[in-house]
Amino acid sequence: MLQAVLFDMDGTIVDTEPYWIAAEYRLVESFGGTWSDEHAHALVGNALIASAEYLREHGGVPLEPEEIVERLLDEVVRATRDAVPWRPGAVDLLADLGRRGVPCALVTMSYERLARVVLEQLPAETFGALVTGDQVADGKPHPEAYLTAAARLGVDPTQCVAIEDSPTGIASAEAAGCTVVAVPHNVPIEAAPGRHLIASLQDVTPDTLDAVITGRTQQSRP
Repeated sequence: MLQAVLFDMDGTIVDTEPYWIAAEYRLVESFGGTWSDEHAHALVGNALIASAEYLREHGGVPLEPEEIVERLLDEVVRATRDAVPWRPGAVDLLADLGRRGVPCALVTMSYERLARVVLEQLPAETFGALVTGDQVADGKPHPEAYLTAAARLGVDPTQCVAIEDSPTGIASAEAAGCTVVAVPHNVPIEAAPGRHLIASLQDVTPDTLDAVITGRTQQSRP
């Protein structure tokens, strides 16, 4: 029943959020502004342009949103090239899904040049599709990114599991019709019907994801 698994990247597969937060602090402070972890956590999972607009408003960064995005990306790409901070269990789960022949897609609001840094550290066949923030018109929480990933894999989004770590990403996946496995990390995630909260990807196996989809399908039958 499980047709594919659609993975968020930042905070889910790799713990790049500290890189983003450090870059935000440096950028805001370089213009004499002040930043906070509360502001930083408000941006987790957002489209980068939306985050840039937030930085202009709340951090006093007097740059166009596109330039803000590029400056942040420059720093995060450099840091990720130096050390890819894998989340516990992520690489093992991807390998297990590959051995089972389960298609996977990477669905991230980071731009392609950062996603490629992560993909370079994985076997080439790990992901059958890549959707990045610079490839969609509407970022998360809009469902476009997840609908695009399912379409590129040729699967039904309602038969896919999306693995996410942020409320914004979860809203996107649920709006696309995916079943969500949420792995909270930097920000809390509330329980909700049909949403599966798991402490770590170390607790997730292909059988876990099969059971999630099978349970949903059985519950939806008349």
